[in-house]
Amino acid sequence: MTAATPASIPQVNSSGTEDALFLKVFAGEVLTSFDRASKTGGAEMVRSISNGKSATFPVMGRIAAAYHTAGAEILGSTAHHNEKVITINDLLTSSVFLSNIEEAKNHWDVRSAYSAEIGRALAFVKDKHVLQTIGQCAIGTTPNVTGGDVTSNIFDADIAHATDATAATAMIGAIFTAAKQLDANYVPSEGRKCFMRLEEYYKLANATNVINADFSGKGSIAEGRVARVAGIDLIPVPHFVETNVTSGVDAGSATAGGSTPQAVDLRTFVALVSHPSAVGTVKLMDLAVESDYDIRRQGTLMVAKYAMGHGTLRPEAAVGIKEA
Repeated sequence: MTAATPASIPQVNSSGTEDALFLKVFAGEVLTSFDRASKTGGAEMVRSISNGKSATFPVMGRIAAAYHTAGAEILGSTAHHNEKVITINDLLTSSVFLSNIEEAKNHWDVRSAYSAEIGRALAFVKDKHVLQTIGQCAIGTTPNVTGGDVTSNIFDADIAHATDATAATAMIGAIFTAAKQLDANYVPSEGRKCFMRLEEYYKLANATNVINADFSGKGSIAEGRVARVAGIDLIPVPHFVETNVTSGVDAGSATAGGSTPQAVDLRTFVALVSHPSAVGTVKLMDLAVESDYDIRRQGTLMVAKYAMGHGTLRPEAAVGIKEA
C-alpha cells in the first residue's frame, strides 16, 4: 500500500524548519494578549527611538500676558524651558521552553496558553512601571520648569471605612478634588484616567449615587461597572502597585523597577489620577516575539520581549489618592 503524503502545514513551501509558520500565530497571540491585559495603554506620551540609551522630552512653561503702554517697544516675554531625559531599562523578557516529548504526550494545545501568558506577563510589568512613574509625579513637588505648577495628594481616612457607602462617598469626593486640582493646573480634561485598586472600584460600582441615572450616572450594579466620575475614566487595576519600590528588585517582583527603577512608595495609595502629559515612555525595542527550535535540547523556546524606559514629564498632571 502506498504511503500517504502529509500536508506540510507548518513549513514554508513544504520545506525548511518544521514549525516556521507557527511563529506568526504565536506573535499574534502575544500581541493580542498584551493589548488586552494592559491597563495603562494611552496613559502616557510615547516616543520611539531606533538606537541610543535614552531620549529627551522638551518641557516648556507657560508664557505670561501684559498690557501694552502706548509707544512702548514690545520685547517679548520670558519662557522657561527644560528637558527631561528618560533612560531605557534593560531588556525585559518573558519566555517558556516546550519539550518535544512533553508536548507530544500532552492532550491539549499549550502553545496558545503559553503565548497568551507571556504577553500578559509583559503587560503587567509595563503597567506597574507606568503606575510607579505616575506615583512619582503625584508625590514629587518640584516642577520641571521654574515657576511651574505643583500638585498635592488627597487623603481621606473614610476611603478605608468598613461601610461601602461611606467609603464610596469619600472616594467620589477625592476624585472630584483631584479633578479640581488638575483644572487649577491647566491640565486638559480630555484623556484623564483614574487607576484604582479593585476594592475601591467595586465599592464605587455598588454606590447608587454613582450609577443613578437620575443624576446622569453611568454604570450598573448588575454589570459591576462604573464608567467615570468628574469626567475621569475609572480603570480597575488588579496589579495596582501597593509596595515601596526602592530598587530594581524587591520582594514582590523580580522586575520591580528595572535597571532604571521607578522608585516610589505607594503603600498607602488607593488610586492615581493622571493625564497622559504627566509621564513619558521611550521605546527602544517595541514588543517583539521570537520562536526557535533547539535541536540540542529537543524543544522550542518561545520569547516575548521589549526595551522601554519611563519618566516624569509634567508632575502637576497627576494626583494621588490615599487612605492613610
